[in-house]
Amino acid sequence: MTGAPASAAGGSGAKPVRGGKLGTAAVNQASLWNIANILTMVRLLLVPGFVLLLFHNGGYDPVWRSFAWAAFAIAMITDLFDGHLARAYNLVTDFGKIADPIADKAIMGAALISLSILGDLPWWITGVILARELGITLMRFWVIRHAVIPASRGGKLKTLAQGTAAGMYVLVLTGPLATLRFWMMMVAVVLTVVTGLDYVRQAVVLRRRSLAAERAAVGRTAEALNEAAGSPGAVPADAGAAGATDAEAAGVTDTGVSGAAVRVSGGSTAVEPAVRARDGAEAER
Repeated sequence: MTGAPASAAGGSGAKPVRGGKLGTAAVNQASLWNIANILTMVRLLLVPGFVLLLFHNGGYDPVWRSFAWAAFAIAMITDLFDGHLARAYNLVTDFGKIADPIADKAIMGAALISLSILGDLPWWITGVILARELGITLMRFWVIRHAVIPASRGGKLKTLAQGTAAGMYVLVLTGPLATLRFWMMMVAVVLTVVTGLDYVRQAVVLRRRSLAAERAAVGRTAEALNEAAGSPGAVPADAGAAGATDAEAAGVTDTGVSGAAVRVSGGSTAVEPAVRARDGAEAER
């Protein structure tokens, strides 16, 4: 936190409302050095620390792997809080939007790849989970202009299952606990695949709806312009030269709206209804 008043930082000075809606002004007023972003930065810094601890002394020392598990657990706990704090206290920033998902995937990816290198986790499990995360990230860019897909309950369960299973693999477990962690990882893999397919389905549906809404808005704009062009006082654009001369002498103004030339008598003020209709249709879109 900067400790400076909001007015000094370019904000309005108003206190954020817990649970309130985030507008553009709220996003712009949030300081980069807020608690949510600090937690995200801590999680990013924990990634190399976790890897070093895990591989220390050959990667099979139970004590050092316990330290690695502690770093991994802290990273996963901060993941639970930073996003919630950002939304609840209007601390959303552009940095947080980019860094938070990167930190999430970095710590999980580091754990899975490291465990596979050590031979504790089959590579096919690491491949399935990482392929899903990469595919969903690309899908986000595909639909980001049309809609934002909220986190689902299945997605949260997937994250919890992945974190629990990976954490159990980081620890040196034997006997029933080793069997339990295997089945926990299988649950995580199933949730990873199912939620990934559901995300793809939602993305396709939302993109189609958004495109349909855009086409409908364009249609309403065209109808508004046609009605404006056919209103009383409008003169066809292909009027003869003599008529154009007379119109110019009488104060007729040519106005181009969306590529259509419309002659409206009485000066530029008569075209304002058409412009307002166009602007209203664009606002709806």
